[in-house]
Parts: sequence; structure tokens; C-alpha cells
Amino acid sequence: MSARTIAAALTPLRDGGAALDEAAFDPYLEFLATKGIDGVLALGTTGEGILLSLLERRTALTRFAAGPLPVLAHCGAQTTADTVALSAFAAELGVEAVAVIAPPYYQFDEEALLAHFAAAARACAPLPFYVYELERASGYAIPVTVVERLRELVDNVKGMKVSDAPFAKVEPYLLDGLDVFIGAEALIGAGLAAGAVGAVSALASAFPEVVVKAVRSGDSTAAGELRALVEGYPRLPALKAVVATRGVPLREDVRPPLRGLTDAERSRLLAAVL
Repeated sequence: MSARTIAAALTPLRDGGAALDEAAFDPYLEFLATKGIDGVLALGTTGEGILLSLLERRTALTRFAAGPLPVLAHCGAQTTADTVALSAFAAELGVEAVAVIAPPYYQFDEEALLAHFAAAARACAPLPFYVYELERASGYAIPVTVVERLRELVDNVKGMKVSDAPFAKVEPYLLDGLDVFIGAEALIGAGLAAGAVGAVSALASAFPEVVVKAVRSGDSTAAGELRALVEGYPRLPALKAVVATRGVPLREDVRPPLRGLTDAERSRLLAAVL
């Protein structure tokens, strides 16, 4: 099977980030679908999922699931109870798969993490389950032994999204029989060469064709350079601003305490990337 390009989708918001902009979901997803994207990760880091209420996340997942692309639903939350509830809801919607990040803030030991991931995987079974590794967001890395033990404990563990860098932090998760998606655009080429099955990319939320090209060619140099440029600005409103310039009715609004772009930042960004 050819490598897949999955966009870590933005979540349309309005009213200064206070509410979902439900009218913008369909045109945004159609935009991604026309650019060669194979699916979306809904409500991940790029989708501000951790900042939304459970009701908002259910509503947004429903809108994503009604769109034209397969959905990998991020259901990670601060508590196991909320994570389980979202995972079960995503399964009821009929999404392609569920992903869960290690809960942020507290440093959980292996037994706590294993119990958390196992509960979430069981809640969405038999849907494929993906462990979402992002040390920078969680505050700690998921031990590889937790992933190995989880695969023995539940039978629907399909793979991982690994968004760490440098590549030395990614390599330990490239386990036999585990479908690994690379999150850092600069590492897509190295990841594919080492056995990864594709990319789940924040950059693809606004520049889908750049990441599609990187995955298809195996050369992610340009994608990595563009991601580095975007990282010089508040990332989420920057990506939303780019999408808006491409004819999609997506506002720049983000959920506080995330902040929007200043006028000067917006001008510099758009001059640099368009």
C-alpha cells in the first residue's frame, strides 16, 4: 500500500474562538479533499481539541465524520473517563480510527499510561487504535514498553502517530507490525525510508500539496523548510490565515489562551509563503 498523507486538520472557530464555526467545516474539508489528502486527523494539536469542551468535540467530530475524507479522531483528554467517552462516541460515528495522546500536565508512570490507553482502545474496539506520541505537548515521552505491552493487552492497536524530533526520538517506535505516521515534516523522508507508512502533518492543513509531494517523493526538505518558516509565527492562526487566502471561508479565530496574529505578523507571513 502506498504511503498516506493525512492532514492534521484545523478546527473552524468564530467569535474570537469562543464557538465552533460549523458552516466552515464542509468547504474546508472539500478544500483538503481536492488537494490529494488521504484523510484527516480531527481535533489533534493543530485542531485545538484539548481546549474544547466534550460537547464541542462531539459536535466537531460529527462534522468531520460527515465530510469527504476518512477521519482519524483524536480523543485524548485530561482524564481517562473523558477519553473513553470520546473514543466510544467516535466509534459510534463510524470514523476510520481513533488516536489518543498521553495526558498532559502530570507525569504518569507506565502502569497508569497502560491502563489509560487500554481503556480508550477497548472503548473504540474494533476500530483501529493509534497511540499519539508528542513529548513536547504531553511533557513526557510514552515509554516504548507501554506500547509493546498495550499491543499484548488489546487487539485493536494498529499504530502510532509520532511527532517527536530529532529522528533518534522517532526510531524506537518503529516496531515490527506497527503502522507509524510521522508528524515532523522535516523527518517524513527519513521516516518513510525506515518503514513509516505516511505522515500526519500540521503543515498539510494549509499546504496540503506540499506535504503530498513530500510523501510521494520521499523528499521532505521543502516541507520541513516551510514548516520552520510557519513556526516563526503563532502556528494555528498562521495556518488558518493561509487557508483563508486560498478561498476557504475559515476565520483566524483560535481558542484562548492561544492568540491571533498581529497585523504585522499576518503581512510578513503571507508575503513569505504566498
